[in-house]
Amino acid sequence: MVKPIIVGAHYGFRDWLAQRITAVVMAVYSILFAVSALATLDGTYESWRGLFSGGFMKFATFLFFMSLFYHAWIGVRDIFMDYIKPTGLRLTLHSVVALLLIGYAGWAAQILWRL
Repeated sequence: MVKPIIVGAHYGFRDWLAQRITAVVMAVYSILFAVSALATLDGTYESWRGLFSGGFMKFATFLFFMSLFYHAWIGVRDIFMDYIKPTGLRLTLHSVVALLLIGYAGWAAQILWRL
């Protein structure tokens, strides 16, 4: 029996599909947000606050940000895996990006639910 040579991280189809799904989520939210903003906003603080006061818009916005951060993680991780050859540097960069994206997710949640 010939054992296949394992090369790379083997993310393949799963991450390809995840990037497409997150892109669709972001596109749908962008359209939803544009329609909502154009239809209901007059540019005042109160109208913006009113748009995000409902639970649905907060959840949709948070889902958008989570999709954005996961989409970014997959892309940046793959770029680092392809172009950064020293393992220690790649691990450091992965760690920094992961911590930043987790921090941004917490910050987005804090902003959305502070309203």
